[in-house]
Amino acid sequence: MPFFVNRAGERLWFEDTGRGAALLFVHGWCMSSSVWYYQFRDLEGSFRVVAPDLRGHGRSRTVSGRLDFESFAADLSDLLRFLDLTCVILVGWSMGAQIALQAYQEISDRLAGLVLVSATPCFTATTGFPHGLARNETVGMKVKVGRNSHRAMEGFHARMFVEGEREDRQVAEQIRVLLASIEPPDTVSTLAALESLATKDMRDLLPDIFIPTLVMNGGLDRICLPQASCYLADTIHSAGHKVFPHCGHAPFLTRHEEFNADIVRFAGSVSGRYV
Repeated sequence: MPFFVNRAGERLWFEDTGRGAALLFVHGWCMSSSVWYYQFRDLEGSFRVVAPDLRGHGRSRTVSGRLDFESFAADLSDLLRFLDLTCVILVGWSMGAQIALQAYQEISDRLAGLVLVSATPCFTATTGFPHGLARNETVGMKVKVGRNSHRAMEGFHARMFVEGEREDRQVAEQIRVLLASIEPPDTVSTLAALESLATKDMRDLLPDIFIPTLVMNGGLDRICLPQASCYLADTIHSAGHKVFPHCGHAPFLTRHEEFNADIVRFAGSVSGRYV
């Protein structure tokens, strides 16, 4: 799979397979495009499936710019322009959903629909938004990363799921191996992305979203709280909302068949924009 060159002259990696209407998947903090394994496997027969490695992540590590949302969003816009994609269903998970929100104004003319998975407009609880993590939790995440980033990621992976969610042992082992194979960014990049994540507030961007939008979340998510997804669904114009009961932060992994079917249905519901 190829690299593309962004507006700053940096080379960034992306995966691109399949044919048809385009689905663009954006991963979360300390992950890579590899986390969308089940989506590539199950959807590439009917769609063109594209997923970048965000700057500092995966194979996009050779960057000199900042790991902030403005830079992430600019990269996403540059990828869409490089591939000349239009009528795209943009699917952002966790930090990837916030990147989608940040990029929306610049790329909305290329989008047919928006899917926000396990998302929040504000990762840290703040005045007027109690639906984020407590500030001491985000500080604790930074401390753990500074001490031992690999051990911090093991703890983060464990927190993504809830008890009983991974009952199918074969799928559970597949997910374990998949997550273990994703090398996190170096410590400096990990902390820089976490600082951006912990401090950004995107609530003022939501009223300007008017394309078809679907909010999806696990009912027991401990990272981006379910109340945050409810806030998004209530604030974004005519947004749909799908909750996966007894599920944590990554329904596209543990409930991938149901999740993928929902993506297909959503794409069908906005098919009138594919003209």
